[in-house]
Amino acid sequence: MPFNDEEIEELKRLHTEGLGRNAIAREMGRSLRGVSVHAERLGLTFDRTMTAVATQAKVTDAKARRAAIVQRLYARTERLLDQLEGADDGRFKFTTSTVNGIETESLDHVPGQEEKALSGAITQYMNQAVKLEQLDGDPGVEAARSMLGSLAEGLNKLAGLDGGGDDSEEG
Repeated sequence: MPFNDEEIEELKRLHTEGLGRNAIAREMGRSLRGVSVHAERLGLTFDRTMTAVATQAKVTDAKARRAAIVQRLYARTERLLDQLEGADDGRFKFTTSTVNGIETESLDHVPGQEEKALSGAITQYMNQAVKLEQLDGDPGVEAARSMLGSLAEGLNKLAGLDGGGDDSEEG
């Protein structure tokens, strides 16, 4: 719906006051698109510096949250490993349901199903931690590692072509 003359003046005034597109749309009860279209027609532009700062802040916050989650995954993994290693000292707590109710006893070994379940959970926690760390990793470092690995592999193959012997004339 087109803006009337009063709305155009209000748009200009709010823009002059430094309000952004979203704030103007809220203030005027208009859609974001409508404000954008009319602002463009009037030659008005919006400073996107604040948007860039807000976006960067969200990116930084998300990175910090992922780092905190990674630390929690590592802590959880360590607790599970401690639980598994407790069997070495007869401290593995095994809880089962019997005819007498729920019973817990300390074992000097980890029953197979519990070992499988705990090691599966450890694997999942570690995989998730690695995936989250890769989101924030330096892709240049990984590319360099990959390139160096390929280079080393190629050099090893070349070295193997001559039977692994010494090429020097001494001998």
